[in-house]
Amino acid sequence: MKRDGKVFAGTHLIIDLWGAERLDDLAHVEKTLVEAVEQSGATLLHIHLHHFTPNGGVSGVAVLAESHISIHTWPERGYAALDVFMCGDAEPRKAVPVLERAFRPSGVEVEEIFRGEVAP
Repeated sequence: MKRDGKVFAGTHLIIDLWGAERLDDLAHVEKTLVEAVEQSGATLLHIHLHHFTPNGGVSGVAVLAESHISIHTWPERGYAALDVFMCGDAEPRKAVPVLERAFRPSGVEVEEIFRGEVAP
């Protein structure tokens, strides 16, 4: 990929959601990941999610032709950690509004990393 004079393999977003809701709802998490993939213009290969008990946290990954989206939730803390890594024509930043609508966090932090950046 090439953007702003940089050459790199893909864009990796590190996303923290604070004060979030529905982090223990497995079906909601899966639906949200599917929508995030669609809005980003990526290609979903498969999703694997695990629901932990007794706290109800969810961990999992949506495997994409363009890389992946992973999620780990701590519903007892209202916190979710996500990685959105995509290459090609996919637009990972378009996943962020989907996550905000779905989990209604009071705070969101997004860090962008250009993976595999070629040194000048």
